[in-house]
Amino acid sequence: MANDDPDWNLQRSFLAVMHEGSLSAAARALGMTQPSLGRHIRALEARLGVSLFTRSPQGLTPTDMAHELLPHAQAMASASAAMRRTASAAPGELRGTVRISASEVVGGEVLPAMLADFRQRHPGVVIELVLSNAAADLLRKDVDLAVRMVQPTQQALVARKVGTIGLGLYAHRRYLKAHGTPQRVEQLAEHALIGFDHEPPYARAMRPAGLTAYTREQFALRTDSDLAALAALRAGFGIGFCQVPLAARDRALVAVLPAAIALTLPTWLVMHEDLRRSQRHRAVFDFLAEAMARYATGNQ
Repeated sequence: MANDDPDWNLQRSFLAVMHEGSLSAAARALGMTQPSLGRHIRALEARLGVSLFTRSPQGLTPTDMAHELLPHAQAMASASAAMRRTASAAPGELRGTVRISASEVVGGEVLPAMLADFRQRHPGVVIELVLSNAAADLLRKDVDLAVRMVQPTQQALVARKVGTIGLGLYAHRRYLKAHGTPQRVEQLAEHALIGFDHEPPYARAMRPAGLTAYTREQFALRTDSDLAALAALRAGFGIGFCQVPLAARDRALVAVLPAAIALTLPTWLVMHEDLRRSQRHRAVFDFLAEAMARYATGNQ
């Protein structure tokens, strides 16, 4: 039966084992028993006529062929998910699912209120919100729409610049009362600074000249989570960057050295060009583009 088209369930089991790293973890993720999952893997190997894993007392180890097949299986999974989302609404109706990717802070602090307004108008649309600081793959259609801080260059993507979001240094009033407010950039080195553990490319590009005190070595708290950094600001841990329109919502957050440090974050809303013909995707895209533009200018 080698080279017969394998059942999708077998490929899903293969993806789960590759992602989870073991039969037991993959079986839990899929809600299956471990013996059933093992039968899926053996059946897939028989269908394809190749060995996907080597067996040992320590578990399964992917073969070179498994690693070669992985991106193809991932592409099929993404295509299957996109097909289900497209088919979930009847033509012309604003019903179905729209999957959106955004950074943690935008997805957790900015988009929910906008999406609540959208739902009041279109209650038949289900939103899937993926929070990640890693760029989702729109070409593979892992998601339908994305809010990005870097301009996409792929021709197959539709991108609309929704504005330029201001960034500045902020601290909680409680922190400044206890430790004082720096009056010069050099004085930042005397304070508890909040920053990235692994600085993303856009942050390096935005770093203003002369801000030598704001480096990883100087950070009292390092995190790659935007939400954790924001929570630390609100808790009075120290001084860190925050989006200006977001900080404006919290009267307890005070701008630090606003005249000396004022950065900007160009922001785009992006979707695959194939989705322009979908009414619900276009409706979400247009609505969020207008809402994000208002947010960027502080007109919330």
